[in-house]
Amino acid sequence: MDDIDRFLKEDLDEKGDITSEAILGDEKAKAYIIAKEQCILAGMEEATEVFKRVGALTKQLKKDGDEIKANEKIMEIEGKLKAILAGERLALNFLARMSGIASMTYELTKICRKKNPDIMIAATRKTTPGFRKYEKKAVAIGGGYPHRMGLYDGVLIKDNHLACVSIREAIRKARRLGLPVEIEVESVEDAVIAAEEGADIIMLDNMKPAEGKIAASKARQIKPDVKIEVSGGITPDNIVNYTFADIISLGMLTHSIKSKDFSLEVEEIY
Repeated sequence: MDDIDRFLKEDLDEKGDITSEAILGDEKAKAYIIAKEQCILAGMEEATEVFKRVGALTKQLKKDGDEIKANEKIMEIEGKLKAILAGERLALNFLARMSGIASMTYELTKICRKKNPDIMIAATRKTTPGFRKYEKKAVAIGGGYPHRMGLYDGVLIKDNHLACVSIREAIRKARRLGLPVEIEVESVEDAVIAAEEGADIIMLDNMKPAEGKIAASKARQIKPDVKIEVSGGITPDNIVNYTFADIISLGMLTHSIKSKDFSLEVEEIY
């Protein structure tokens, strides 16, 4: 059972939509999904698949990544009304959450690139259990950098690793994996040590902008091609103060985002 089937089962269980079964027959319908507010659209592939699984046909009127205005129709759905209603909430949930993430990523990227055209806005692993790949996909649709999908696909040495080994030893051991090495540091001095050891990415964790600029400058003097990432305490209100970095990572992109508003409206019964 894949994600879509599992999510549908969460809503329908074994009994199905008992309300629709009680009051509807085999009526067919045409319906539209409408964006109730401006957004960067994301989740169209998933919403389309939801309706396919319940037996309804769809026509995409817009595509992922499009800038959508309020009250624009984004999808047409046709089929048995029971089927349309069975997939409605799951499809809207995909669109709402993924479009919220894509929209915030897009806005923050646009703001930051006015000061640093090459900067990347990145997600973290602070995601909804079971929904990470969709949240990370939405970040990418919004023009951001998904970052690691999990602990298995990238090296990131954090403070709890460094409770056991020194920065130098940690980087040297991680190098054996043959992958780019990223390390989290909390001081200018540790950023310098990380650069001396050849870290590929140095994450400045919870540093104020002034201290972060000093750490970035000193690290780049030692290793000019090092990537500087900043994280911790960064919000839409202060994010432009961190554009000296190459990457800005924010947990809020996936854990505190406001979903966008979509609705499904039946326009014709036949």
